[in-house]
Amino acid sequence: MKIIGLFGASSAFGMGLGSLLKTKKKVNPMNTILHKADSRGKAFHGWLESYHTFSFANYYNPERMHFGALRVINDDVIAPSMGFGTHPHRDMEIISVPISGSLRHKDTLGNEYAIKKGEIQTMSAGHGIYHSEYNNSDKEEANFLQIWVLPKKLGIDPSYSQKEFKEAERKNKFQLVVSPDGRDNSASINQDAFFSLSNVEKGTQIEYKKYLDKNGVYLFVIDGSLKVGDTLLEKRDGIGIEAVDSITLEALEDVELLLMEVPMLG
Repeated sequence: MKIIGLFGASSAFGMGLGSLLKTKKKVNPMNTILHKADSRGKAFHGWLESYHTFSFANYYNPERMHFGALRVINDDVIAPSMGFGTHPHRDMEIISVPISGSLRHKDTLGNEYAIKKGEIQTMSAGHGIYHSEYNNSDKEEANFLQIWVLPKKLGIDPSYSQKEFKEAERKNKFQLVVSPDGRDNSASINQDAFFSLSNVEKGTQIEYKKYLDKNGVYLFVIDGSLKVGDTLLEKRDGIGIEAVDSITLEALEDVELLLMEVPMLG
């Protein structure tokens, strides 16, 4: 089993949102961003195919540094038996969302687990942690979202959490999977952020209401297509909307999505 070390340093629109966005104030173009899948940064390392929504490692775009506290969304495909060798992190909240296959995690806190689709892994790097992540299969690729969120407090003790969530409990509704306090059996992180998964059937509309007024909402389409107002989102597209109290989505086909509510950092 081969493990390879690789890790990175830690366009606006506003038309067509219509009445489906219930705003506290008028949405202006600078409060809404659209990231199409084919506009993401790309990295190919033979064993790793990675797509970067925000600037990461050798991909740098000054207009795509973060959305509030949301710093990284990497869509990683890892070859069988390959992975990220032991490397350090500090003062970052790291969330892993498997899409297919499974990953094996090992860290300096003594955790050594495999994580698969339907599970969420969170890690508060705090004042410092070393870990490795690699494909748990020697036959199939593994695909997962690696997400980094800037922490609320610096220098805390590092921690690790892994939880499984039933797919049936997110059918045509939002299922909370990450929160600041572990409410509703969610995994907790060191930030006032809330992550929710949803599987929406074709033709269905669902509404998301924010937990905290100060937060913005970033929606990432894992699979399928949907509309937010008049804006079409397809597989691996992302949209960030700041000035809303709630957001209503309509599935154009069966959709799997991840919604990330994060502080906008002033």
